Amino acid sequence: MVDIAYRTADVDGLKVFYREAGGPDAPTLILLHGFPSASHMFRELIPLLADRFHVMAPDLPGFGMSDMPARGDFDYTFEHITDVIDRLTEVLGLDRFALYVFDYGAPVGFRIATRHPERISAIISQNGNAYEEGLSEGWNPVQAYWKEPSAANREAIRKLVQPQTTVWQYTHGVPDETRVSPDGYGLDNSYLTRSGADEIQLDLFLDYATNVALYPRFQEYFRTSRPRLLAVWGKNDPFFLPAGAEAFKRDIPDAEVRFLDTGHFALETHVDEIATAIRKFLAP
Repeated sequence: MVDIAYRTADVDGLKVFYREAGGPDAPTLILLHGFPSASHMFRELIPLLADRFHVMAPDLPGFGMSDMPARGDFDYTFEHITDVIDRLTEVLGLDRFALYVFDYGAPVGFRIATRHPERISAIISQNGNAYEEGLSEGWNPVQAYWKEPSAANREAIRKLVQPQTTVWQYTHGVPDETRVSPDGYGLDNSYLTRSGADEIQLDLFLDYATNVALYPRFQEYFRTSRPRLLAVWGKNDPFFLPAGAEAFKRDIPDAEVRFLDTGHFALETHVDEIATAIRKFLAP
């Protein structure tokens, strides 16, 4: 049995929920979730790593059990979310850590890495993109919204926050859908039904353009700092293509790239394989 603690931290007046396991003297690994999920997506991974690592998985502001301030009281941008998670690491006294980044967690994690390259011991990117060739055609409606942020284009992507889309995100590209627990997408959809949550997520879809604009900066960080990097990718991801994983090797020639026969939420079907890869990759 693994002792997992469920905690909250006060980050400049904002309540941030996080899961924590493992000895505080062990190497720290921070797990950053994606859309539309929360730290619960790591519920099966954490026990497989906690004997060797100090694992910490926060819910991003506006997600999961962390505070979700009204849009008028909080600037829902990736830069601001990064500010909060960056401060969280300082509040918790984490000055050296590895990052596991997935989906939305990738631009947050990469922003932290470019701010504090000396704090990053390694990066595991699980379908966490940093290259334009990694963006699939599934991003076309969102990119149209970036180019023209009209009410019509906003409504055109509202389907992305609907329950059936969440289920599709979890099951698309999975050879055996019976391996995907309904717990994950059920909880995500519950969070999305909160008043105002859909509009917050649409705001973040619009702001995602700032992440793509920062890709050259992220890539410069990869080239100059050469962090140890493992890309472990669900190869059937409808949003982030395998080319995005392969591209890491262009800037970090020693990067390890592995593909799994699954979709976007690879932990739902391949948690054992991913945990094994992480343990081997981060071994002293």
